[in-house]
Amino acid sequence: MSGAITFRINTVKADPRGEKMKLTIRKRTLGTIPLLEVVEEAKRNDILPLIVYYHGWQSSKELVLTQGRYLAEAGFRVLLPDAANHGERKQPITRIPSLTFWQSIHTNLFEFGFIVNHFKKLGVVDDRLAVGGVSMGGITTCALLTHHPEIKVAACIMGSPQPAKYRDRIMDHASKLDRFFPHDYESLLGWIPAYDLSYHPEALGDRPVLFWHGIHDVIVPFDHVEEFVKENPDRNLTFMEEDEEHLVKVPTMKEITAFFVKEMLTLDA
Repeated sequence: MSGAITFRINTVKADPRGEKMKLTIRKRTLGTIPLLEVVEEAKRNDILPLIVYYHGWQSSKELVLTQGRYLAEAGFRVLLPDAANHGERKQPITRIPSLTFWQSIHTNLFEFGFIVNHFKKLGVVDDRLAVGGVSMGGITTCALLTHHPEIKVAACIMGSPQPAKYRDRIMDHASKLDRFFPHDYESLLGWIPAYDLSYHPEALGDRPVLFWHGIHDVIVPFDHVEEFVKENPDRNLTFMEEDEEHLVKVPTMKEITAFFVKEMLTLDA
């Protein structure tokens, strides 16, 4: 059953004239998917460009809410879903290395179209569709780009466009620690190559994609993104590297917002 309640309304300064904008943050449940919808209160029933923005591993939708607010202030309708096994859907993490992690990403891929379709049926979005995410959400973002040409703009923040390489890294690490993992691990994750953007860079076309990554990141390797960008010089990629670890600060959130404003608000509805 789908529903919506007003969760919280914030008042913020929104323009140079000093006028104030109210944002409404509505808690919705679409089937089994809890999400937050962040939008300007006065335009909550208007047709607006849509951004689906995904949180990271062992995080939740509330922890990307600050980014959601910045985007909503800029004129977007923003959806922040809880991934499977996270937030309101939290489940214990399995002792089998990365099973919960990959299951969460795979479920994001299954649910993306369902979420977008719901809001299209409500009549509050058009074809101006974007996606973004942090860490695990960035991996989700890149994977979605391989199969969803309807996505116009994307931002991968501390994620990886090379999930097969990340899978191998996890497997190598588990082996060194003598952790158990199934002998058919690669087969069980056989869906990954079809969603690996580094295997299918042609799927990008000319769509603008932002990559942001800290050069000291030890969680999701910086070189996964650096390598992908260097191998695809003719794609419409913006690569921002920072002297950071696996962390997104407010100035970066504002840069992400500026990227979406530049690339999305000029699109035809």
